[in-house]
Amino acid sequence: MRAGWAIALVAALWGGAAARDGFDDWIARTTLPPRVIETSDEVLDREGQLLRAYTVADGRWRLAVGDTPVDPLFTEMLIAYEDKRFRTHAGVDPRALLRAVGQAIMVGEVVSGASTLTMQVARLLEDGPTGTVAGKIRQIRLALALERTLSKDEILALYHDRAPYGGNTEGIRAATRTWFGKEPARLTAAEAALLVALPQSPETRRPDRHAAAAEAARGRVIARAVRAGVLTEDRAAIAQSDPVPHMRRDMPQLAPHLADRVRRAGPGPDGRFATTLDAGLQARLEDLAARAVADHGGARLSVAIIAADHQAGDIRASVGSADYAGDNRQGFVDMTRALRSPGSTLKPLVYAMAIDEGLVHPETLIDDSPVAFGDYAPQNFDGAYRGTVTVAEALRLSLNIPVVALTSEIGPARLFSALERGGAEPFLPGGAPGLAIALGGLGVTPEGLTTLYAGLASGGQAVRLNHRPGRPQAVPGRLVSREAAWQVGHILTTLPPPPNAPRARLAYKTGTSYGHRDAWAVGFDGRYVVTVWIGRPDGTPVPGAFGADMAAPLLFEAFSRVTPKIEPLGPPPPGTLMVSHAALPAPLREFRSRGAVFAPPKGQPELAFPPDGATVETAGGPLAVKIRDGRPPFTVIANGTPVLVASHARETMLELPAPGHILLSVIDAEGQAARARVELR
Repeated sequence: MRAGWAIALVAALWGGAAARDGFDDWIARTTLPPRVIETSDEVLDREGQLLRAYTVADGRWRLAVGDTPVDPLFTEMLIAYEDKRFRTHAGVDPRALLRAVGQAIMVGEVVSGASTLTMQVARLLEDGPTGTVAGKIRQIRLALALERTLSKDEILALYHDRAPYGGNTEGIRAATRTWFGKEPARLTAAEAALLVALPQSPETRRPDRHAAAAEAARGRVIARAVRAGVLTEDRAAIAQSDPVPHMRRDMPQLAPHLADRVRRAGPGPDGRFATTLDAGLQARLEDLAARAVADHGGARLSVAIIAADHQAGDIRASVGSADYAGDNRQGFVDMTRALRSPGSTLKPLVYAMAIDEGLVHPETLIDDSPVAFGDYAPQNFDGAYRGTVTVAEALRLSLNIPVVALTSEIGPARLFSALERGGAEPFLPGGAPGLAIALGGLGVTPEGLTTLYAGLASGGQAVRLNHRPGRPQAVPGRLVSREAAWQVGHILTTLPPPPNAPRARLAYKTGTSYGHRDAWAVGFDGRYVVTVWIGRPDGTPVPGAFGADMAAPLLFEAFSRVTPKIEPLGPPPPGTLMVSHAALPAPLREFRSRGAVFAPPKGQPELAFPPDGATVETAGGPLAVKIRDGRPPFTVIANGTPVLVASHARETMLELPAPGHILLSVIDAEGQAARARVELR
């Protein structure tokens, strides 16, 4: 570029200045470009920390500065290096312009610039050519017009939002995030100097690609800052010795699934979306989820973790998968919102409702023996039966027969209604609710299950969890009584922690869905509730997946990251019946269903299978025999011949001749007997 344009430029400006009125009118008639620019959407945590940011439409990172503080040191160094008379000139620095022109005339080419910060902002606003006389005059005219319209701080704010810092990074906030992984509020002298130097040549000075050029440019900024009195010699020496960053930092990508959901539900003010999440806790639980998948081999496994403050109704962390970008395990699927079978995790609600109904007390005796409810004959997960146990023990052992018996008395429709009232948002694909829903025969999401347990943890008062602050919520009703909620919570605190887990008195329940498709653990203390789900997003089985083995250890680890100290559930409410079994009112000492009057006398053995008169297809194989009630050991006789002697098993397989008619008899240790005539085919 030759000196001729500079001489022409000065002549044009002086000519305009000579006609002062015309010059003022010329500036006043300047068409100002839009000052508003698209900035990245930001999802923020409860304290305003950045959880996740999104690029603008052209793929650039451009984070709005707004009220975000920028370190004054950066501004001082920027002015000292770029435009030392910024605070006093009117958009163009005549002294700098005359100096640049004089040098250009003497040397024959431009050797120093005269562009002010306001002129640089004008260039950034228009993104137009400045290498021609017309382009430079347009830039000067716009700079003069901006100075008449905006304050100096507003002009600096435009620079902060738009200055280029290499690659797809624009603006001071995106720059400090990209190169230093932090906000611009507090910068070292070395960091501030690099950020001053980069916009002059953002690609040739990129520290990740041209470290030597970046360091040299930074050094020139530091040297000028010393001459301007912005830095002392000692501080400058320290800054010079700092290495330049050798790589770009990734923008925060915390809570990506929830961030996507919040953004879709937008809009947010100024592109910012506030949440109730805690960025630090979110990061800790995401690390935990990734490690858990790795520990279990990682093959197609996913994890969901939700942590909530049930007192405030706020979700503090939401992990939708172990790896958002992991296509091999469908990491893009938000498993906190996926419908899954809850397994045994609904049992505490059933027991709490039964306590409220006056059907049972934790010390009530209840039978765990083979039983059929019409065509439905549930079995325990391990296939064994414990006989008579207390209600508390039945819940601790997660037995299926007792909870189905209680659901039969309560009514599955009422249980389903309670799940809806508790915010679980249950899904039943057609038909009326049946007894199987007590064992997980419906769909709930981890977020819905967390909401349900938040109600139990909050003394039976249903809670609506929220991930957006200040969002109005309908006042939910009561889920169960305070007394029933406390009784169930107290029972759950007596479950032993998993091996090697902290010995915390955490109220928790595990669950495993049919076919080992879902492993669950949900726990709560006096303030927080945490849910853990492990499985495959496509719903295929995970061999060997049990809630107690896979999810429970992860639950305790997650809870230790939520709070360092478990908060007790508190004392029992005043109306809680705290007595031993012997002191219970007679109707509560032993659970008997409303249909028990038609059942055989208690203690007499019964052939639960095969029933009397049944025709059984065995295809020449063994016959399954199930014994209910009675006292072991048992003797089984077929057509007068003992085929099983002194057996303590309530289920067995017998080799019997077929086809033909068989009279089966079972005799218990008390000599009581039951018989059934069956036909084998």
